[in-house]
Amino acid sequence: QGVLYIVATPIGNLADITLRAIETLKTVDIIYAEDTRHSKPLLQHYDIKNKMYSLHEHNEIAQTENIINQLKEGKNIALISDAGTPLISDPGMPLVEAVKKQDIKVEPIPGACAAITALSASGVLGDKFLFAGFIPAKKEARQQFLQQYLHQPTLTIFYESPHRIIDSLTQMLTVYGESRRLVFARELTKQFETIKTASIKEIYDFVVSDPNQKKGEMVLILDKSVAQKIDDIQAINMLKILCSEMPISQACKLAAKLTNIKKNQLYQLALEHGL
Repeated sequence: QGVLYIVATPIGNLADITLRAIETLKTVDIIYAEDTRHSKPLLQHYDIKNKMYSLHEHNEIAQTENIINQLKEGKNIALISDAGTPLISDPGMPLVEAVKKQDIKVEPIPGACAAITALSASGVLGDKFLFAGFIPAKKEARQQFLQQYLHQPTLTIFYESPHRIIDSLTQMLTVYGESRRLVFARELTKQFETIKTASIKEIYDFVVSDPNQKKGEMVLILDKSVAQKIDDIQAINMLKILCSEMPISQACKLAAKLTNIKKNQLYQLALEHGL
C-alpha cells in the first residue's frame, strides 16, 4: 500500500517550506491540491513536476474513493492546501478519516500554520488557546458564533478574510466590549506583514483608518475574558486560606463546592501558585 502524506506548505513567503516537504512532493506519485492554479507557482519554484489534481470541498467525497484505490495500488500521494498545514480550516478531513479506516498509513510533514505563526509573535501568553476557525459570514450567525467565546477562559484564535474584517471587528465590539485585548495579524510572512496587539477598539480604528489593513488573510487572537481572570484571582485567594487549614485535595474539593470552578482546575491553579 502507498502512504498519504499531509504536507504543510508556506503561508506566504515561498522560502518557508521544509526540506522534507520539498523531497516528499518530488518523490510522491500524485499531489492533490486544494486549488491547482494556486499551488502551481510553488511547485514550479521548486521544480516539482509530479502530477497534480484538485481536492476541494465540492469534489472531496467523490475523490476520496479514487484516492483510496490509488493508495491500495501502491501509489504514494501528497495532500496540500492553498497555504499552511492542510485540514486546519481546509478540506481533507473526510479523506484522512476514510484512509485511516482502511488501515492505510497517513504521515504528516509539518510546517507553517498561520494560527501558530501569529501566536508566536503576538506578545500574549499562548500556553493555552482554542482554535475557532473562520468567523461566519452572515450577521446573525456571526453574532451567535462570537457569543460562544465571551467567557472563554483561554485565548481564542479566529481566521478572517479581508472583505469581512470590518463587519467582524464591529460585532466584536458589541459582543466583547471596547477594552478586551485583541491581536490582529495580517499578511503573515509577506512583505507587508502586520502584527498588532491592542484593545478591540484600537484595532478597529487602526483597520478603518488604513485601507491597506483590509487586504490579505487575517488571524485574530482574542484574549481570555476579564471575568475569568477575576475568577482565577478569587479562587487562588480562597485556596490560600483553605490550604493553610487542610490538605490541598480537601481544599480543592471544598472550593469547588463554593465556586463554579471544577476541582481539577482548582488543583491545577493551586499547583501553579505553589500551594
